[in-house]
Amino acid sequence: THLIFFDPDRKKETWILHMHIASIAKLPISANGTPLQIRCKNFLCVTFLIPKERDCHDIFISLQQLSQPLHINDLYCFHYTASNEDLTKAMGWSKFDFQAEYVRMGVPNTYWSATNINQEYEICDTYPRHLYVPSVASTAILVGSSQFRSKGRLPVLSYLNKNMAAICRCSQPLSGFSARCVEDEQLLNCILKSNPSSKFMYVVDTRPRINAMANKAAGKGYENENFYENIKFQFFGIENIHVMRNSLQKLIDTCEASEPSMGAFLGGLEASGWLRHVRAILETAHFVARAVEDGVSVLVHCSDGWDRTAQTCSLASLLLDPYYRTIMGFQALIEKDWLAFGHKFMDRCGLVQGDQREVAPVFTQFVDAEKKKQ
Repeated sequence: THLIFFDPDRKKETWILHMHIASIAKLPISANGTPLQIRCKNFLCVTFLIPKERDCHDIFISLQQLSQPLHINDLYCFHYTASNEDLTKAMGWSKFDFQAEYVRMGVPNTYWSATNINQEYEICDTYPRHLYVPSVASTAILVGSSQFRSKGRLPVLSYLNKNMAAICRCSQPLSGFSARCVEDEQLLNCILKSNPSSKFMYVVDTRPRINAMANKAAGKGYENENFYENIKFQFFGIENIHVMRNSLQKLIDTCEASEPSMGAFLGGLEASGWLRHVRAILETAHFVARAVEDGVSVLVHCSDGWDRTAQTCSLASLLLDPYYRTIMGFQALIEKDWLAFGHKFMDRCGLVQGDQREVAPVFTQFVDAEKKKQ
């Protein structure tokens, strides 16, 4: 489970969890040996000097295999055996109850109810089994809307405030340049009517407008304002996973500069864009939270609705509900808005071998934004 390096001269042990390793690199050979650089997902960077190049290569290959298994079943969590007999494998699985969390919000009620259309994940395999939708929305409306949304991720309830204003979430519509869907329009109208105190609602597209417009060429895009009544549309500038991945790498390079200075650090920090991206996420979440606090429901989406949408919905809920600012509540928030609604932790965190272009610090940004909102 760990790489353990013992330095006999300094009598110091260095422990590195295999699953914390983000990248491994063999640096150019020096007169003293071959440097092996290990960068970790918790921002630790360690360079070991291995006297023999062959030994360095063997360690390099072994760590690559241990840090990124080929199959998910090879992960340590599937082979862990508790040393304490009182800890059974079932412990922890019942700690969070998805339906109980909605009951805590006061759902089901007159305006919102549960639907079993996704009981076997036939409508959307990245959504939970239990979905909460407007009570007046028929099955035909729900199915029709899911067919018009990317990956079948139709608009559903994420959080209900005490004033009956709601945060809903979905993915982008398959609108292209001119397509429309009557059922999708009806579902958004049902969401609007589920909040009797407001005559309009917001649709928040977390992407930069130009990115959303580019998706129209692929048959996707964003809602046509002409087809949706009493809805105000807002775009925000949260960039995609590729921009965020490059931003974090620039930030790490700045922090690991061989000849650091305050000026170089501040310049590198600014050039990385990391703080600008975190600010964009916080501004979007603040807009959503303020709208809900003012009694207006909000529908949030990005492209597929499992990265920027998860960041925005969970941060807005944190701002609105003090329960989510407790240990148990924070756990429930992550279970609900991230795990249950299909955030791709395995891909984004690089837990197994796969496409490195899918790795991105989406959850890291959420944690950083949560810290900065205090």
